[in-house]
Amino acid sequence: MTRIQQVCWELQTDYLGHPYYVSGNAIYHALTKTLSGERQSAIHASHGVFTPGQFGVFPDTHSKSGTRPALGGTLPEVETYDDLFLHRHPEHRWLLESRPRDALNAHDIRTQSGQPALAHETVFGKAASARKNTHTTGLFVHAYLHAEKSGILPVEDDELDGIQFGGQRNYGYGTTRLKATQTVDLDTLAYTRLEESDSFVLELVTPFVLRSTYPDTNDVDVPWWWSAEDEDALRTREERIVEGGDVYRCETIDHGQTVVYTGDRPVETAKNAITRVGTHSKYGFGELRVHPLGSSEVIGPG
Repeated sequence: MTRIQQVCWELQTDYLGHPYYVSGNAIYHALTKTLSGERQSAIHASHGVFTPGQFGVFPDTHSKSGTRPALGGTLPEVETYDDLFLHRHPEHRWLLESRPRDALNAHDIRTQSGQPALAHETVFGKAASARKNTHTTGLFVHAYLHAEKSGILPVEDDELDGIQFGGQRNYGYGTTRLKATQTVDLDTLAYTRLEESDSFVLELVTPFVLRSTYPDTNDVDVPWWWSAEDEDALRTREERIVEGGDVYRCETIDHGQTVVYTGDRPVETAKNAITRVGTHSKYGFGELRVHPLGSSEVIGPG
């Protein structure tokens, strides 16, 4: 049995940190302050994706249908592989078309004492004739935890509640409130779309680390089961892992790209890639999603 624990936090104060996501490294270190003993070293954390607490509609690939209030701040039950990725894409494709998608897909910036921070909420103005002049949308963080040892998960609610992410935490930034959590057994999920397809593409949900200055890590090549054997054909990005006063640099294949999958075990690859592949997977890097070739949810390789 392979289990993950999904977690949804609501940001209570503004956040100073990575503009694209809360890194798995940040979530891991925040949790180790509340966990004890071997659980501190055994826990693995995904990157956390920011989502707005807005109305949404389940995509066609989801096992559920229809609209739901504040879909960005909930954890719907997971029955299929595709259900896992409802909140893992930064474009928030579940947002209703009637909502201000462009505004909700960007962060408001607040500057305090010269320090730019991501706002924990977005305030929209309304017409003067409206009953209220403004509408406020809260910001949530979706992530999941994994442990290779049994008995580590689930992490209890009181250990997840109130943790802080990002910088300037001594000044109250990055405080969260636990909104929801649930445990998912990956072996019981339906992988029907993958089992019924013959060709596939891989979406890089988080960056894939090739080289790192982190101690005792090895350089790796682009996996053989990707169609892109030449690194120059892929977009790269430098990422950092911060531990105390030490900063380690990572050269990565940037997230948001797709490549053709050339392996012959798509379901097994999909399961492994949920808990991430490659170096620094413990800290959220190397999360991949397997799509049937031609899926409406991907534009295409590249």
